[in-house]
Amino acid sequence: MDFNDTPSEAAYRAKARAWLDANAERKTAKKDSLPALSLTEALERARTWQRTKAEGGFACITWPKEYGGQGGSSLDNVVYSQEESNYLVPGGFYAIGLGMCLPTVLAWGTDAHKERYVAPAVRGDEIWCQLFSEPAGGSDVAGLRTRAEKDGDEWVINGQKVWTSGAHYCDYGIVVVRTDPNVPKHKGLTMFIIDMKAPGVEVRPIKQMSGESEFNEVFFTDVRIPDSDRLGEPGQGWKVALTTLMNERLAVGGGGGADWEELLGLAQEAEMEQTLATANSAVRERIADWYVQTQGLKYTRFRTLTALSKGQTPGPESSISKIVSATKMQELGSFAMDLQGQHGIVRDREISPNAAVFQNQWMGGAGYRIAGGTDEILRNIVAERVLGMPQDIRVDKDKPFSEMPAGK
Repeated sequence: MDFNDTPSEAAYRAKARAWLDANAERKTAKKDSLPALSLTEALERARTWQRTKAEGGFACITWPKEYGGQGGSSLDNVVYSQEESNYLVPGGFYAIGLGMCLPTVLAWGTDAHKERYVAPAVRGDEIWCQLFSEPAGGSDVAGLRTRAEKDGDEWVINGQKVWTSGAHYCDYGIVVVRTDPNVPKHKGLTMFIIDMKAPGVEVRPIKQMSGESEFNEVFFTDVRIPDSDRLGEPGQGWKVALTTLMNERLAVGGGGGADWEELLGLAQEAEMEQTLATANSAVRERIADWYVQTQGLKYTRFRTLTALSKGQTPGPESSISKIVSATKMQELGSFAMDLQGQHGIVRDREISPNAAVFQNQWMGGAGYRIAGGTDEILRNIVAERVLGMPQDIRVDKDKPFSEMPAGK
């Protein structure tokens, strides 16, 4: 692996940094996050930033120019993302649409789909969500029961999705449903583009223990979708969904939140047994462990960058990264809260030490270990694709979905 920029990458990095300096505020030790805003205010700020990036030539860098992208390389995109992470810019609202949904539309959609949907999303005019998980399916996406029946040139959808992030503010989504229950579960699925404001679509926010409502239940009651908004052929839904899932693992594999540096800063101020926490060997050992994990994650991501730079498809590195980073997020947050003592129970950003970043990380880490593939699923991927171990036994592999037992 070569960790240094090539001359062209160095030039692109300088260009991106100059543009960011002119259009955004750089993070500092005292100011490393944007102020809390209402949903309406945060959405508007995110739309403005996405539009600014599109006009500046830094939105969806790898996408074709005819659909609003820049026609750049994967490494250009990585370089820009690395630089942008050093600035105070809004994020989150477009991550699922531009990171998972629209790449699926580009891969499987018709020219009409690409012309209608891709450019508006790049400009920030429309926001997308992904509708996969269901109450009865859990992590088994292919076990979904939301059904679609053909009626002339339309499909009629009935069923329920759950844990759909951002559904309450999204304009469109991609939804995978069952169109043929008489074949094995992976073969009877079909993917569609859905208007989230269509008649029969009901979104109910789920209240999280953190107090937020970032994801939702979505109910479909006789929702009509034109056959022209189908992605892939009927029955190809699993193959289309794999495109989305591959992009999802790459998008969320790196994790985020406070890391060993923030924890070290806390330990240098917190007291334990009438002395600073850093004087305690057990505290130093834990910080050192997380430092090592952070370096391991960095170099694992470099493997992905190396593959991209050679024009290759990244392997299972994203699964490895997510297994480690999700657990690290949660455990580091818990340890930091312990160091804060009684202050560790306070989540108010205005009065909590470190603006409650560790409290929010601890709560959010549990969900991160589920979103984008549970720990168990990712360990299976690593076992099969990295270690060469045999696949799990699947007794339902060739059994029609309609014959599978269901709870009463």
